[in-house]
Amino acid sequence: MSSHTITTTSAPTAAPAVPSTGRLRPLGIDAVRITGGFWGRRQSVNAAATLPHIGERLESEGWLPNFDLAASGALPHGRRGREFSDSEIYKYLEALAWEIGRTGDASHEERFRAVVARVSAAQEPDGYLNTHFGREGQGARWSDLEWGHELYCLGHLFQAAVARERTRPGADDLLAIARSAADLVCAVFGEDGIQSVCGHPEIEVGLAELSRVTGEPRYARQARLFVDRRGTGSLADIEWGRSYYQDDVPVREAEVLRGHAVRANYLAAGAVDVAVDTGDGPLLDALRTQWANTVARRTYITGGQGSHHQDEAFGEDWELPSDRAYSETCASIGSIMFAWRLMLADGGAQYADLIERTLYNVVATSPAADGRSFYYANTLHQRVPGIPADPDGTSLRASSSLRAPWFEVSCCPTNVARTFASLTAYVATTDDQGLQLHQYAAAEIDTTLPDGQRVALTVETNYPDDGVVRVIAGRSSRAPWSLTLRVPSWAEGAVLRAPGEDDRVVAPGTVTVRRAFEEGDVVELDLPMQPRFTHPDPRIDAVRGCVVVERGPEVFALESVDSAAAALGEDVSDLRIDASVPPHETGGRVYVRAVRSNTGSHAWPYGGVDVGTPSAPQEVPLVAYHDWAGRGPSTMRVWIPAS
Repeated sequence: MSSHTITTTSAPTAAPAVPSTGRLRPLGIDAVRITGGFWGRRQSVNAAATLPHIGERLESEGWLPNFDLAASGALPHGRRGREFSDSEIYKYLEALAWEIGRTGDASHEERFRAVVARVSAAQEPDGYLNTHFGREGQGARWSDLEWGHELYCLGHLFQAAVARERTRPGADDLLAIARSAADLVCAVFGEDGIQSVCGHPEIEVGLAELSRVTGEPRYARQARLFVDRRGTGSLADIEWGRSYYQDDVPVREAEVLRGHAVRANYLAAGAVDVAVDTGDGPLLDALRTQWANTVARRTYITGGQGSHHQDEAFGEDWELPSDRAYSETCASIGSIMFAWRLMLADGGAQYADLIERTLYNVVATSPAADGRSFYYANTLHQRVPGIPADPDGTSLRASSSLRAPWFEVSCCPTNVARTFASLTAYVATTDDQGLQLHQYAAAEIDTTLPDGQRVALTVETNYPDDGVVRVIAGRSSRAPWSLTLRVPSWAEGAVLRAPGEDDRVVAPGTVTVRRAFEEGDVVELDLPMQPRFTHPDPRIDAVRGCVVVERGPEVFALESVDSAAAALGEDVSDLRIDASVPPHETGGRVYVRAVRSNTGSHAWPYGGVDVGTPSAPQEVPLVAYHDWAGRGPSTMRVWIPAS
């Protein structure tokens, strides 16, 4: 990647994060279009099924009608949903905004405008906007910063307004609604105002992006104030400690993410925004350290984060139990936000590697194939077959053992929806030297480089079904420019083919082809996709002696519904892999050799237990983790003991 800093001078592109400066410039949904394949199918289901499903549930649960009650003066009577339910309407609006920008769908546009009108009618004259606080019979404004989520909700409002302004500038009143609320926040929480923060970070990201899209420096200053106040003990202590909401240590002094995993990642993403826009090198260095340590010690093989159920939090270093993995879907989306911002700042391929891992193995795992039910938490070991959720019911936050259509805390469906709708913005970037591809999908790219050259590319690939990525130049260039491709960290032995060059093996990281491209020139990256065993760090006690099977970016799981696995027993927990026989692929399925230990039952499970004679080995198929439980209730495990 280019080693020098670039500064954005043109109008903001249609992307969720558009920093004022950095190594790389994001290309948004106005310059990149995913045309098919794995992510194209996810985007299509999201548009056709998930967004309508969310809209229906926001109505039937009463969360959107709360705004109608606020506008009519009826609140608090009849209000439904948790204190943070307003945020789901804003994430829904953000998802709609990106989808409208992506496709121009008229039905989504009509829906968007109707929802904005209802939100607008509920806003107070001074800009305050919340259906849970501020009226007779409700708590006073800003009276419960630990748990009230008022600022959190507004952060999501600001992100929705930014998405709308970057895709349909001036189309409606959403930006004005957001600015009015942001002006109030700056007045109430400014340098001479309330010296505290929100118990759930999110306002920081929203204010930073709102400042970028409007050019209003007060919003950026307020974001910095919130980041600098974090960790000073301004929030009340709780049973899990102030680390739960990252109020135990100042951001620039922390060495690793801790506490509630969604809160931690949202705060880190907002802090990167602040550091980049203010040129705060020490703050950015601290965040780089936190990211590296969190990935090295507190992240699951899937990219998931958070190993505690009770507080939805990170555990200590190496505390990564499979059967108790919380790995909340929203935490992974926050992780993507954090990593993406660091990548734009630094250009490092390691950030895109983690984004890819997390997208394929957590974000893609949450929604069912039909886009109408979701995982809130993402276990790596299911010991008993799950119980199908009531298709018309509302599940507790993470109690559903199979994907559920809705939750009492339904942050994950809306977060998945906005991520898929904006996914194109994570594919490519530019710098002064050329263009970089970070995520591989069938796509079309059309943009102008900083030197004024128009670049058109077509990406042809069936990735991750196979590892061939073909990039075809759609326009001849008048001068050389650099096309940079990410070589994933697992892709030892990848081969690059470029015009006028001999085939060459390229190392993980990045590889660059610089030339004056002619229309029709093809650069091909061939990534090795053989299934492979991956071994855990021995300090992860919970999976010591186990292996996981990966193929390309996908993690695989052993699931009891497969016939060969079922023949060895309903519960896959007693299966062992013969690690001396490499995993192999046949007919599009990945197989391992497995046996069952015939241990029988014992009155005391310790000391001298006879493990018995193992069953005859069988070739057992695995399933991509993101597809598990798609064929009905099952037991499942990702980390499998090796015999």
